[in-house]
Amino acid sequence: MNIVILPGDGIGPEIMAATVDVLEAASRRFDLNLTFQHDIAGHESLRRHGATVTPALLHKVKAADGLLLGPMATYDFKDEAKGEINPSKFFRKELDLYANIRPARTYPGLPIKVADFDLVVVRENTEGFYSDRNIESGTSEMLITPEVVVSLRRITRKCCERIARSAFELATMRRRHLSIVHKANVLKIGDGMFIDICREVGREFPDVRVDDFIVDAMMAHVVRAPDRFDVIVTTNMFGDILSDLTAELSGSLGLGSSLNAGRDYAMGQAAHGSAPDIAGQNVANPFSLLLSAGQLLGWHGLRRQAPAFVAAARAIEQTAVLAIEHREATVDVGGALGTVEAGAAFARLLLQG
Repeated sequence: MNIVILPGDGIGPEIMAATVDVLEAASRRFDLNLTFQHDIAGHESLRRHGATVTPALLHKVKAADGLLLGPMATYDFKDEAKGEINPSKFFRKELDLYANIRPARTYPGLPIKVADFDLVVVRENTEGFYSDRNIESGTSEMLITPEVVVSLRRITRKCCERIARSAFELATMRRRHLSIVHKANVLKIGDGMFIDICREVGREFPDVRVDDFIVDAMMAHVVRAPDRFDVIVTTNMFGDILSDLTAELSGSLGLGSSLNAGRDYAMGQAAHGSAPDIAGQNVANPFSLLLSAGQLLGWHGLRRQAPAFVAAARAIEQTAVLAIEHREATVDVGGALGTVEAGAAFARLLLQG
């Protein structure tokens, strides 16, 4: 498996270095024969090439088996005419990465304020309220007058069907329970169609139990009893918010992994931002990106019917549990290690099996 490595901005290079070390350990233990192509995106690419991402980089990513993207300073990138393109958005759109898979779970030894849980948010990734991916050219957010802005949301049958199918397929591999999250009481046409299509696809999976929740009520349900849920499927913006909430409920957003997957391509990506305020201090938690890398291996293994990659993905998840339980982690999750040391400890535990 050939993986393109883009370290990113801020803490990105630090947590990416730790992640590559762990991937190399996984490759040795499971005989994966991983290879890496190191390149740049974000601020470093803007300085060198005049754009945060380049056509040559996209070509390289399409030729590879997967992409690992470090956190990017996306808020800094405001003018695409000046090469300031959001790399995360760029790859999601250009590679048609329509499913954002965001697991969240509790960890033994890490204090939390809710019941133990293990769930996955499956978020539609290519349309919804996100104005930068709704139309072919430009943006669907418009300044009508200096004091009036109109933002359009796009919902399509195609995107609803494929995200629903991804969620149901995942539910069949877990506890066979799927929850649809929506705002159909207000967005009657768009979210009404989303619910109808999800239930229509669900008829192909009769052994999966299906329920649905209005998004604001869902936030309360997840905080009160996250153990009620297994797989949650929802539209883009609702999933963005809900997945950050569930990651934080697990103990830290630094534990929130993220896989952006499509039919032909996938991108592992830390769920958090570039945190420039702590860059270079050896304090950033690498677990979000480590776990995302594990998801990328699992996606490749399922797609290529390669059990060793699925086993490696599972081992990375189990190693995260072990590392936190033994406090071989960064301070934010109960340990006392720096970024480098936490990555090295993770790689050691992974190799020990």
